[in-house]
Amino acid sequence: MKIAPDLQHRWDLITEKGKPGLIEAIGIRLTRLDHGLVQAEMPVTDTVKQPFGLLHGGASVCLAETVASVGSWMLIDPETQRAAGLEINANHLRAVSGGTIYAEATILHQGKKTHVWQISIRDEQDRPVCASRCTVAILS
Repeated sequence: MKIAPDLQHRWDLITEKGKPGLIEAIGIRLTRLDHGLVQAEMPVTDTVKQPFGLLHGGASVCLAETVASVGSWMLIDPETQRAAGLEINANHLRAVSGGTIYAEATILHQGKKTHVWQISIRDEQDRPVCASRCTVAILS
């Protein structure tokens, strides 16, 4: 993973508390952590497909909320604040039946109580799969 040097300690705090849970269960792999930018990838395996053999929309939403939430956590004071998803929307643009999908989250608004993220999920041919926006609450 490519991580901004000053954010390494924050990532270590997350991982020392235990395994990332759902992130690990569905195969999300964070590939870049920076201030206001998070990238990740996820293999499209049977675990994340709906019964018709296509990527489940809920898996795309999980990927989107993951990159947004992790991104917010990288921007807050972990000693006094926490980040929690407040709202998410997603437009599913293309069916995917295999390979890997790639997510990129960029911050649109970094307020004291909320962060708003734009998330783009693309396939291996760089075609849009899902466009999402996620609002993350910043709690004391």
